[in-house]
Formats: sequence, structure tokens, C-alpha cells
Amino acid sequence: MEVKELGHIVLYVRDIQRSVAFYRDVLGWRQVLPRAGGDGTGPLPVPFAMFNAPSGRTHHELLLIEVGPDAAALPAGRRVGLYHFGLKIGTSDDELRAALRTLQEAGATVLGATDHVVTHSLYIADPDGNEIELYVDVPGMDWEDAELLASPPRALRL
Repeated sequence: MEVKELGHIVLYVRDIQRSVAFYRDVLGWRQVLPRAGGDGTGPLPVPFAMFNAPSGRTHHELLLIEVGPDAAALPAGRRVGLYHFGLKIGTSDDELRAALRTLQEAGATVLGATDHVVTHSLYIADPDGNEIELYVDVPGMDWEDAELLASPPRALRL
């Protein structure tokens, strides 16, 4: 078997409307289902929302499934499971700065900014505490250079 690409991510969320507003209105994902004006029903027995990136690369890249307000929170600190997922948002620090302004205007939780030498990244949390890395590749970096890839991270000032 050979994995060809990461296909999609599925997240459980407490409040589907709050999460849809974040992923669609703040991060700019294109909502595929349920369609606007529809009755909100679909193939899942619970409220859900399906998205793809504006590039339209595939049928869906993100699925949110509502589990309600009583669902257990993500445990703090070291734990097994997903740490974060990364979303490439452009090719320059100017785009990263613009994203930071958008996030701040929306009141999103910004956790930090890191210079990984080969990428520059903002780390944010969605409304349920799922961590997301928003990044740009640094131009001219050799992705085959193991030393560059293993460079210690540094604080990024935007």
C-alpha cells in the first residue's frame, strides 16, 4: 500500500453553528454540505458540516460532526492523539500577517508564531480547542536538506 495524499480531517465539535462560522467565515473554507437553503438534513444522524478548501482540490477536506455541549473537553498537556493539523495559507509573510489581522479582528485564539526555518507558522485554536497551524513555506528552502528540516524552531515576529 502507498498513501497518495492526506484526504480529509474529521473533527468532533460541541456547537456546529459556532464551528461553521469559524471555519467558513474566519478561515475561508467553502461549505459543501449542508447547502445553504437546505433543511440541514443529510447522511449523518447528527448535525454536521462538510467543507473543502477554496482550491477545490477534492470533494471534501474537512468534516465537522456535532457532539453537543456535554462532550468531554480535550485534555490539557501531554496526551496521545492529534496535536494539530497544518494548513498552508500562502507563500509570503505578508499573507501570514494578513491572516493574523483577520484572526485578531475575529477574536480567534492565537497561540503563537514560530519560525521553523523552512516554514513560518501561526498556531491557533478553533472554538473547541483543536490546534491548527497556519503556515507559509519560506522561499528558496531545500526540502531535501535534513539539517534545515531539523533546525530548532525560533520565535517569529510578524
